[in-house]
Amino acid sequence: MTEIRVPTLGESVSEATIGRWFKKPGDTVAADEALVELETDKVTLEVNAPAAGVLTDVVAKDGETVTPGALLGQIAEGAAGAPRPAPAAPIVAPPPAASSAAPAAEAPSRPPAPSAAKIAKEQGVDLSGIVGSGKQGQVLKGDVLALAARPAPAAPEPVSAPPAPRPTAPPADAEREERVRMSRLRQTIAKRLKEAQSNAAMLTTFNEVDMSSVMALRNRYKELFEKKHQVKLGFMGFFVKACCKALEEVPAVNAEIDGSDVIYKHYCHIGVAVGTDKGLVVPVVRDADRMSVAEIEKAIGDFGRKAREGKLDLEDLTGGTFTISNGGIYGSLMSTPILNAPQSGILGMHKIEERPVVVAGKIEIRPMMYLALSYDHRIVDGKEAVTFLVRVKEQLEDPARLVLDL
Repeated sequence: MTEIRVPTLGESVSEATIGRWFKKPGDTVAADEALVELETDKVTLEVNAPAAGVLTDVVAKDGETVTPGALLGQIAEGAAGAPRPAPAAPIVAPPPAASSAAPAAEAPSRPPAPSAAKIAKEQGVDLSGIVGSGKQGQVLKGDVLALAARPAPAAPEPVSAPPAPRPTAPPADAEREERVRMSRLRQTIAKRLKEAQSNAAMLTTFNEVDMSSVMALRNRYKELFEKKHQVKLGFMGFFVKACCKALEEVPAVNAEIDGSDVIYKHYCHIGVAVGTDKGLVVPVVRDADRMSVAEIEKAIGDFGRKAREGKLDLEDLTGGTFTISNGGIYGSLMSTPILNAPQSGILGMHKIEERPVVVAGKIEIRPMMYLALSYDHRIVDGKEAVTFLVRVKEQLEDPARLVLDL
């Protein structure tokens, strides 16, 4: 037998949730074939078969919480491998005749699943008396969540008063509802966003940028750029470079608070928010201040592909010093992005929209974009926040400055 165990999950990741098994007991598996999906608070990863053979045991079921090194299942080695024989049916003695003296004892049930016991302890749910939906009545994680979601029973009415009718949800509404367990990634996103709002003195300041020059430069060179660098020329490369220049001048936006200290980062690891079907992830372009626009575009393109395929590594998502979020690709005209803690700044890009603006005393139609900088006011002053946005605006409205390092 070959054991399948939880691999090392990475720095600061102590547990994972079983997302789903791709194979079931009795299935033949090839070496290095994906067997099970694990969800951590950072990424979703796959555990591959350590050997070829037949999957005989699945120890950790879907939804259970596991730790590094925990046993997931077993494989009977061999290309053909024989599936595990079905267990013999237990011999059950005939039940005793019913007696008025004492009721017959119920058959013992299995202990609750570890994930169910953990949630029950956290939410104060009493598991005694619950008949679970698992085998032999085992209480599963979903049973605890369903019980916790039920409203507490109302106090009994006095005997003298007729019972008040209890309102119930219309059956038609209940049939149209769906309860879906939040993924570990979504739970972590929710937790961290709430912590950012609670812990930081978050404030947002706005500006707008005329995208005419960047758009003209892009239209002029996009074909030549793609031919030479094998990547499309987008807007994000310009924004990343512009932010790196602004961060050099306003280092507080590239810093973080650690207790009573402020840590200033003399490098630019820029996180670029990417939406996936499982939630928002923020891969990090490391040392973006040392990269060309082409190198940045290549890195972002690779991250986007890996995010869509669910192949981002933990190293791809850690160490960021500043974040850029582009809600404009979804049509957002203006927003107030939430900090990606412990960072002290995040830039929100938005939809490019033609608007009338005054240029040299005349009204002209220009492609304009609103920019939003959310920042931690504990270490970033209003003057510094405004200066940062102005520098980003200047770089983008005169992109030659990015090339000439001005």
